[in-house]
Amino acid sequence: MALGTAFTLLTASCISCSPFNVEETSSNMQILEPEPAENLIRVGFSQLGSESKWRRANSISIKDALTVDNGFFLQFNNARQTQENQIKAIRGFISQQVDYIAFCPVTEDGWDTVLREAKDADIPVIIVDRQVSADSSLYTTWIGENMRQEGENAGIWLSKKLEELGKSHDKINIIELLGTRGSSSQIGRSIGFDTVCDKHQNWVLLDRDDGDFTTAKGQEIMSGFLEKYDDIDVVVCQNDDMAIGAVQAMQDAGIDLYSDEKPIIISFDASRQGLEMVMQGIIDVDVECNPASGPQLSEVIHEMEQGNQVAKAYFMNEEVFTRDNASRFVDDRSY
Repeated sequence: MALGTAFTLLTASCISCSPFNVEETSSNMQILEPEPAENLIRVGFSQLGSESKWRRANSISIKDALTVDNGFFLQFNNARQTQENQIKAIRGFISQQVDYIAFCPVTEDGWDTVLREAKDADIPVIIVDRQVSADSSLYTTWIGENMRQEGENAGIWLSKKLEELGKSHDKINIIELLGTRGSSSQIGRSIGFDTVCDKHQNWVLLDRDDGDFTTAKGQEIMSGFLEKYDDIDVVVCQNDDMAIGAVQAMQDAGIDLYSDEKPIIISFDASRQGLEMVMQGIIDVDVECNPASGPQLSEVIHEMEQGNQVAKAYFMNEEVFTRDNASRFVDDRSY
């Protein structure tokens, strides 16, 4: 697949950035009515948080795309990882009668009521990155990544790698560090990887636990796995931040990360640091989750402004990185 561009959206606290016509609020502050933005498209955007390098890159991409030069007045809210804050922000956008609402949902469930409120107010809603379980008639379109395909890509790569190593029929013990439980990224990657795993009777899922997409939690969970199991063959981390934490835990446990005897490490996101670790041979494969949805969001809104019908879903282009190709992309990484 072709490599996509990167998202942009910054988080701040209730500061008006007049050069960019951006109103930014944090989750614990009331959303204030911004100064009038004549002839600009007013967009209210709720970002779920800033839990990872990927998320920060996603925020930057959104903000870079929805600029005054592109015809936008952006109100950005950081929800600090809670659905309650996102719902509060969306209701604030509705009360201000913005032209469009977009948000990255922290979880899949629990959005029906507020989405119906936006629909009743005739405000189009665009879901970005993760998906929601709500009735699709309650939002206009979704822009994001094919999380299930990412999980399948990781499983397919592992199958080929084991064949290459002559271990296709060996018992393979696998542990997984999951992302935020209930998020579409966690659900999709788990389903995708499990789809491939179920085809291999010799693959044994020893354990899986929530690492919440953070380095600290990833290190904590991996340390527990290493104390519990002494025969781990494969470590699947559902993002680079957790992989970095898992690697630290392995180092602390005395595992030689440059040895052929180390566990195979699979990660997702393909951040700069992740790709550097792929080039070093520490992470064996990094499945890209492209954060650059800002340009696509801008394009979709402009299409709607012209009265054109838009698709119900837009998938980002994504790549699979190993030592063979990571060096060609690492220098262009903004996150």
